[in-house]
Amino acid sequence: MHNGVDGTGTHHQPPRGPLARLRGWGGVAAMAVACGLTASLTLLPLAHGGAGRADPPRVSGPGAGVATGLPVRADTCENPESSLTPSGADGPSIAAIKQRGRLVVGVDQSSYRWGYRNPSTRALEGFDIDLARAIATDILGSDQKIVFRAIPTNQRIAALESDEVDLVVRTMTINCKRIRQVAFSTAYFQAGQQVLAPKASPITGYDSSLRGKRVCTAEGSTAYEALEHDSFGALYKDEGDGTRHDKDLLTVPNQLDCLARLQMGEVDAVVTDNALAAGQAAQDPAVELKGSPFTTEYYGVAAKLGNDDLVRRVNQVLVQYRQGAWTAAYAKWLKADLPGISGPPAPKYK
Repeated sequence: MHNGVDGTGTHHQPPRGPLARLRGWGGVAAMAVACGLTASLTLLPLAHGGAGRADPPRVSGPGAGVATGLPVRADTCENPESSLTPSGADGPSIAAIKQRGRLVVGVDQSSYRWGYRNPSTRALEGFDIDLARAIATDILGSDQKIVFRAIPTNQRIAALESDEVDLVVRTMTINCKRIRQVAFSTAYFQAGQQVLAPKASPITGYDSSLRGKRVCTAEGSTAYEALEHDSFGALYKDEGDGTRHDKDLLTVPNQLDCLARLQMGEVDAVVTDNALAAGQAAQDPAVELKGSPFTTEYYGVAAKLGNDDLVRRVNQVLVQYRQGAWTAAYAKWLKADLPGISGPPAPKYK
């Protein structure tokens, strides 16, 4: 079977400046080269619409969590992590995927431990990659019947809306804004925003120590939104943000670009999910997480609005995944750098 990545890898210049000494797992420059390896891919059009509502399933077994039924109100955005009840039934979205014979998934190819290209094997690996393969196995009977499409942080929603991908499995936080744009599965991981900076930095966390400091975030990320709400006097927004992407320094398309800028001495800190930052700290022993997480966020698998049968099917996969495969994936990819997590979040249903 052929696994392709459609997209352009992120290329960085060699580190320079006062932080040029910062190098870690294989070096960010080496990772960027590995991530640039791509293959051409022609995608078939995806289905629109969704299936009817299924009866709520019984959720049981070790690791399944306690499923709760909670209402979601669009006006107040209560319980944004609530999703459709699981179902294994085929609907129009599932039928289109089966007819094509491939599940097309938007992923990251440069987030160590989550979705990254192993420079030795050139294969995509990580926690999110394992979950995407489990979904493909359930729908199509094989984890090889999957096409990975690399997409930057700021293109995740657009890739779904334009039918370039069936799903996005890319450390995507469920929040009130996004549930109006895409349909999420139940949460499969809990994370929080935190500050990443050099160990020698006087920055102590998401606090007044950021005043006057240059802080990098990914465009369209919850980290950027947090700084918009309260920046503590940090410099986080490029002049002409959103219109001069070739000049962006503090707001970048891909989150890994922030680590490269930190290494080159172009920024003083990064604000991002602690789950991602832990992997970057593992890559580069000269940086560390500062302070404590200042938000509680949940990652979900995203689908196009209206593809309800696909969302229900993903939720059905997650019911089983929480019963053992989740723990195995966490132990393999994340536990060493992000210890202390006892299990996945319990699912919440509408």
